[in-house]
Amino acid sequence: MRVLPGRRVELWLGRSLGGLLLLGLYLLIERGGNAYLQRLTILFLINVMLVVSLNLFTGFTGVFSLGHIGFMALGAYASAILTLPVAMKAVNLPDLPLPLASIALPFLPALLLGGLAAMIIALLIGIPILRLSGHFVAVATLGFLIITRVVLINAEGFTRGTRTFTGVPPYTTLGWTALWALFNVYVAWRLKHSTLGLQLLAARDDPWGARGVGVAIGRVRLIAFGISAFFTGVAGGLWAHFLTAFSPNAFYFSKTFEIIVMMIVGGMGSVTGSVLGTLLVMSVTELLRNLEPGVAVGSFTLGPLYGLSQIGLAVLLILLTAFRRQGLLGDREFRLEATIERLGDWVRKARFSIKAPSAREADPLMRR
Repeated sequence: MRVLPGRRVELWLGRSLGGLLLLGLYLLIERGGNAYLQRLTILFLINVMLVVSLNLFTGFTGVFSLGHIGFMALGAYASAILTLPVAMKAVNLPDLPLPLASIALPFLPALLLGGLAAMIIALLIGIPILRLSGHFVAVATLGFLIITRVVLINAEGFTRGTRTFTGVPPYTTLGWTALWALFNVYVAWRLKHSTLGLQLLAARDDPWGARGVGVAIGRVRLIAFGISAFFTGVAGGLWAHFLTAFSPNAFYFSKTFEIIVMMIVGGMGSVTGSVLGTLLVMSVTELLRNLEPGVAVGSFTLGPLYGLSQIGLAVLLILLTAFRRQGLLGDREFRLEATIERLGDWVRKARFSIKAPSAREADPLMRR
């Protein structure tokens, strides 16, 4: 059997160890029976998809988008309408057009169609929007978010307007969410290290230089925008089938701010940074949310602190902007195989230093 080179062995070992750790963590949470932890994990994985998808466009292109939660809303409503039982549609959505009113699709096709709907809208609006540059793109995507909310409120035949959209089947499980989150992270990672990813990063860092070597900046940014919108729409579908009831107010500024903070904390342009940023922000938010009803320390009692989690996010963003603008990882990636490779180098150097004979031991003449 052919022996793999040392670097290949470390690469294989790192990926295998990472896969085993993720599998073990999944089984621990899934079989542990802690409903609260499972719920938090599902929300964490959905947020990971949202942050990685936003980073796939904003971090890789340097063009800031404030409208990605609009794609989440499109995916949520589209997949919810497609999976809603026919009897429930007759009650909750009596004015729904006949083709939609008479069918109820399985979960996976509905998720895919919701993601495709978001991607198609992204490609259509991206053609004029991505002709702009800098802060103008951020303003234009913010306008898209506002328009999406207004349309959802007024399209009562499809969304029930401002009323809560209820009766969505609870199809989202930890397994479904984990598979989609892993797929999203894998696609973003592969994209970053592909030819398209290199073109995106080149256009971000030096637009004139990228144009000089033949990079079609508008085209590659539009492709990234469409892929990002697809996964954002799928994340919206998973979120809708997890909560089973929602309204247009859920897809607005507060969720946009939360996802942007997660991306900035982890590092714009870093896939693993998106995961770490989501984990840190959700941990801080959940801790502060548990303190909102009030805190009792001995005889001292502090009253209700409603809104403390949002204040904590704002303070975290201010501190990060002041002291570490690039986030936890910047645009770098954490690679387990690289850590194992460095550990292997350290072990080899330590063994060599232990086994290497001194000059006196190596030269017989110096022993006399």
